Amino acid sequence: MIKGNLRKMSVQLESKVQYTLALDELIPMNSFIGTQIRLEWNGRINCLVCGRLTKKSFGQGFCYNCFVKSPQASECILRPELCRAHLGEGRDPEWEQKNHNIPHIVYLALSSAVKVGVTRSDQIPVRWIDQGASFAIKLAETKNRFHAGRIEVALKDFFTDKTNWQRMLKNELDHSVDLEEEKWSLEEHLPIDIIESFSSDDNITEINYPVNKYPNKVKSLSFDKTPVIEGLLIGIKGQYLIFEGGEVLNIRKHTSYHIEFTQI
Repeated sequence: MIKGNLRKMSVQLESKVQYTLALDELIPMNSFIGTQIRLEWNGRINCLVCGRLTKKSFGQGFCYNCFVKSPQASECILRPELCRAHLGEGRDPEWEQKNHNIPHIVYLALSSAVKVGVTRSDQIPVRWIDQGASFAIKLAETKNRFHAGRIEVALKDFFTDKTNWQRMLKNELDHSVDLEEEKWSLEEHLPIDIIESFSSDDNITEINYPVNKYPNKVKSLSFDKTPVIEGLLIGIKGQYLIFEGGEVLNIRKHTSYHIEFTQI
């Protein structure tokens, strides 16, 4: 039995993505695919930032105080066009400078439909893997989060900025999509200052996940409703554990939950 507070699984891009779950010990999750596992929540949640006990998790792992004050939960995390780091402002200007006033990538990713997204340059390809993308391409490179967010907003007329998690977990892909073609088809539709930020890197990254069999239907599990989650692990995609029968557990959603992990 291994205990600890959940964090999103760390990933490594290889022929198939390698996943590691960090509790009090590191757990190489790929080695448990095809086996029966059990995860039990003991009712405890410790804030991702301050570590204090909280009855409820806000924004995937924060206590309420940190949710409204921490830069890690600021509005520009989800809406980068609202970032003020380039102005020397924000909930914590020093943190913002280190994490948001640095190079960012705008990208196109294919998980089900083509999605546009923004992430720090140093989070490629981690961000793509966390979202369950099967293919991804860099679209633009910017000096900071604000300008990346501005480009993302302009692209929302053409692409979604959300991942359809059910279709992603069923591996429903449109294989006719050419991300390079999608990228450069935007050239005649966007303002010249945005086009000038486009990346010259047209390499398409293909990502394969350790899944023995994709389910036809999926049902989301939650520790709040089911404190003990167990079953035959048949795969991992994005930040989801996929169990036999199509039940899935979003690890990232349960950030800060204190659990016990065992192989049955």
